[in-house]
Amino acid sequence: MPHVMELFGKTRVVVKDGKVVEVGEPVADWCPVFSKVANVQKLTSLEAKKNMEYRIRELGMFTPQRKFDHGVFVNFGVSEIMMTALRRGLIDTTVTVCDGAGTVITSNPQLVQGMGALMSGLIETEPICEIIKGIELRRGIVLDKGNAMIDQTRGIVKACELGYKNIAVSVVAHHEARKLRDIEKEHDISLILIGAHLTGIRCDEAREFIGLLDIVTGCASRTVRDLVKPVLQAGASVPMFAITQKGKELLLERAKEVDSPLLINTAELPVLPGHKQPRPLG
Repeated sequence: MPHVMELFGKTRVVVKDGKVVEVGEPVADWCPVFSKVANVQKLTSLEAKKNMEYRIRELGMFTPQRKFDHGVFVNFGVSEIMMTALRRGLIDTTVTVCDGAGTVITSNPQLVQGMGALMSGLIETEPICEIIKGIELRRGIVLDKGNAMIDQTRGIVKACELGYKNIAVSVVAHHEARKLRDIEKEHDISLILIGAHLTGIRCDEAREFIGLLDIVTGCASRTVRDLVKPVLQAGASVPMFAITQKGKELLLERAKEVDSPLLINTAELPVLPGHKQPRPLG
């Protein structure tokens, strides 16, 4: 089984034996994040391939040479928010995903960031022994070492079995979020659900999904921007929206660790300057 990830405007990229073997077409033409950090002014299949090759080269993504020491990539990314929440004691552990490992449970802030800094939409992956060992050496628990399964629901159940009560989890599908909320009630725990990878989500799915989340990223989704009613917004181009008070607290804690100057102001949200949004919005 090859590794499949969606990145760079939700372009489907397939990696096998450390090489990019297949690249699809992006659904967006321009992304403010990659325009800023990679000086890419048009998202194309070629640029997606080059970016995936950069991640393989610099991080060892999808290879036995995987590194876990990447620092902050964006101020308010999912991994950055979780890293800070762990450091400041707002949560006990996290359930996220990593290439070569699938679903991972960890309370190590550095590992959360190392796995997630340049992680886009991981669709499927296969086990890589060296990556799994690297995660375990850094106090991470791989849910399924034999298959590298991506299953956040089973990840939460495992975290409950390990005794964790305050857990942040990344989630990409509304049906999975619904299951996670059911588990939260059954096990009397507190979950922070962070929705990601939502470019192209349908309106009916987005409405239910947003209602289940604490934090959601805007990605390149017009639907999310139209439906969201945030209590706090971080960023204006690919914004991170807090939907609940718990989500708001995590974003505010993250803000305390951001080195750049910050503007804090009250406003009618969301604030979405047209020239800063990804194009086109899906």
